[in-house]
Amino acid sequence: MKRMIIASLFLITACKEEKKETQTQVQQKSFPKKAETGISENKPDESGKAKKWLEKSIENYFKADLGNLDKEMQKITTKDYYDYKTDAMNVDMDVDGSLTLKEFQDKWKGKFDTDKAGIDSGFLISGQDWINIEIRNCDLKSSSDNNYVFNVVLADDGFKAKYSRQIKVIKTDNKFLIADVIEEE
Repeated sequence: MKRMIIASLFLITACKEEKKETQTQVQQKSFPKKAETGISENKPDESGKAKKWLEKSIENYFKADLGNLDKEMQKITTKDYYDYKTDAMNVDMDVDGSLTLKEFQDKWKGKFDTDKAGIDSGFLISGQDWINIEIRNCDLKSSSDNNYVFNVVLADDGFKAKYSRQIKVIKTDNKFLIADVIEEE
């Protein structure tokens, strides 16, 4: 009789453990899966946040005092992109640290498409002067994990100029930064 009671207790305990395991598996399956873009379905629209950040950052950059543009650029770009674009703007110039075109291409060919760097042109626009830069378009082209590529059209009606750019934005350390700007003009 004692053996029967002990065996029954073991069976009851074993059934409870099995039930717990089943409940745990069901709970794990109910977590949202990641979408193809790598963004969890229950997170707010990260690409929308990246777009708003990009638009605001571009507006703030072009509204900043001319003496602060370099600091503004550093705040909104990755260190690699800042160094790359600074090198591109100074190619073949008579400035300390400037590179020849070949030196520039050799230095950056592994990380960036040096043919689309915007050599000898400014950040985001090819002109060195502007009157009023406006964002005409900012459309998400693609996204994966924490990388977002936007097709952006900037316009300066005062100079009757349009600038089409592909801008790559990444999210790192809970903040967005510009990681590359493809200039095809």
